[in-house]
Amino acid sequence: MILSDRDIKKEIKAGNISLKPYKPECVQPASVDIHLDKHFLVFDTSKHFVIDPKAPVQDLMKPVVISEKEPFILHPQEFALGLILEETGVSDKLVGRLEGKSSLGRLGLIIHTTAGYLDPGNKLKMTLELYNAGRLPIKLYYKMAIGQIAFEYLSSPCERPYGSKGLNSKYYGDQKPVASKMSLNFNKKKK
Repeated sequence: MILSDRDIKKEIKAGNISLKPYKPECVQPASVDIHLDKHFLVFDTSKHFVIDPKAPVQDLMKPVVISEKEPFILHPQEFALGLILEETGVSDKLVGRLEGKSSLGRLGLIIHTTAGYLDPGNKLKMTLELYNAGRLPIKLYYKMAIGQIAFEYLSSPCERPYGSKGLNSKYYGDQKPVASKMSLNFNKKKK
């Protein structure tokens, strides 16, 4: 069940949802508007010509930081990792679902290609998987509204929240965009 504005505010007050910074005016009827941070990762195509999911990606991407005066330009058919400004967390009884803004979708901007899910127990600045599906470059500005997050109750509190020992939670508590850690799935020790 998706939480209404009333229940979102109730769970924020109870500490089961955290948003930092939190602005009450960003609460919508069934979601909370979130904003773009200034940190991005882009593929370094000058050093790489192929992605191997089995290999660590230490220098596959390079960081880009924008300012309030300088936007990030996402060109047509380009992909970049970004970040939401708000550190967002949920308790062991909730999940969060990141969604794009309709107005930006109408410009061709996709803000997450697959991973728009906030696991129970995690608290982080969610990574954006930005893709320009349009034919013109899009300017992205620091602190602009970039998406919205909706919250849902679990059927019961989970037994092992994200980050618990043995779960191999790769992106627990991230504060900057992090390149893929898919190679860790291939490099697990056999028991």
